[in-house]
Amino acid sequence: MPIRREFRPLYPPDWPLLSQRVRFERGGGRCQRCARPHLARVRCLPDGRWFDESARTWRDWRGRPARWPDLIDAVHMRLTRVVLAAAHLDNNPANNRLGNLKGLCQRCHMLHDRPFHLAQRWITYRRRWAVGDLFFGRYGSTPPPAVVLEAASRPGGVPSRAPTGGPLRGADGAEPVDLFEVAN
Repeated sequence: MPIRREFRPLYPPDWPLLSQRVRFERGGGRCQRCARPHLARVRCLPDGRWFDESARTWRDWRGRPARWPDLIDAVHMRLTRVVLAAAHLDNNPANNRLGNLKGLCQRCHMLHDRPFHLAQRWITYRRRWAVGDLFFGRYGSTPPPAVVLEAASRPGGVPSRAPTGGPLRGADGAEPVDLFEVAN
């Protein structure tokens, strides 16, 4: 997975060698969580089971032998290519100690990072609500007159103040929804 531009200064200059050491020397070219081999095309199921060609058996998300899929499970089978990446266990790209790095396939990497991504998503939504509250007050209330634009002056039906000075309305004339109350 390529490193995002804003995070590049957090990685050491020898990051490719460090990543290779974690993925191939220490991990043996397999995911350190589910044991999927690097760059192999494997048959996998949505529940994490995958077919190990070398052992001719199905394995679970931890790499242990698992039950074979039935016909209903086999309908959801897909073929995927496994790519290993060096994952930071504490989600801090500046912490490049070997004890903090683990070679994970893309599925295990996303499952490991899921709580962090959910927390980041929550922060992003709250930040957007705060910016909306800063400029418009609570969502669904009427913005100050300096911010209101006439729908007729803009294509696409930008919301405007009703002629009577009522609440903010959409181009279709629908009443606003108070998102603060919907969220609670």
